[in-house]
Amino acid sequence: MSTFERVRTWEVAAGGGLSERAAAASLSDAAALLPHGAYTTLRTYDGRRLLRLPAHFRRLEESAALEGQPGRVDEATAREALRAVLAACDHPESRLRLTFAPPRLFVSVERFAPPPASLYGQGVACAVLGVHRDNPHAKDTRFIATADAAYRALPPGVHEGLMAAADGALLEGLSSNFFAVADGVLRTEEERVLHGVTRSLVLELAAGLVPRGTGALRTDELAVASEAFVTSVSRGVLPVVRVDDAVLGDGRPGPITRELIRRLRELEEREAIEP
Repeated sequence: MSTFERVRTWEVAAGGGLSERAAAASLSDAAALLPHGAYTTLRTYDGRRLLRLPAHFRRLEESAALEGQPGRVDEATAREALRAVLAACDHPESRLRLTFAPPRLFVSVERFAPPPASLYGQGVACAVLGVHRDNPHAKDTRFIATADAAYRALPPGVHEGLMAAADGALLEGLSSNFFAVADGVLRTEEERVLHGVTRSLVLELAAGLVPRGTGALRTDELAVASEAFVTSVSRGVLPVVRVDDAVLGDGRPGPITRELIRRLRELEEREAIEP
């Protein structure tokens, strides 16, 4: 792997300015070299544009506070840093990770390619795992190593691991939120999951399209799910057509999922702006 392809990380100085740290092979490896803290992940659109950046800053602050590290992100300084690192890397598209260990802020950047179009046309498989977050509302860097180990252990052909509660509720993915459509309503866990930025966008876009149900889909209800999908910044809305051995609906991405994919892509094009 060349230096150009490696993940580059900078620390953002309180008054502005950047100091570059050692490069790493992946965002996960970069996180292991940084102090424990809160994090959030973003991707670019058209190389420089970002979506709902203030929501990502608030997420950093909320997660840090939940982990006993309260602090405020200086938005003007952070935006200046993001502009600088995107210019320095000059990737066609980038994935960025902001790590906030109050009062310190770090920006890691890697080259990004969206998932192949075939996954959106065919859907993906998920597997239920016995993994959980200690603090489900905090996006804490200590979970990154747990998630990486779980990904490495996934069966061949499985795209995402889903975390389930003791009551069988399907909570969220290792790096995504999970939604299902069952009996004509949209089901997703509310209390025991990370409230992802893309999750919030999808809930906005689903209003008027599909009624909102209450509570998460349980593993013993998979047979009644007509469609499902996971959401994340890197994936957008990605259809799920199988969970373990259960085929959902007719085994193809459903109409509500396809419409949400379309609506989210339109919103990204309309709202993403340079930092």
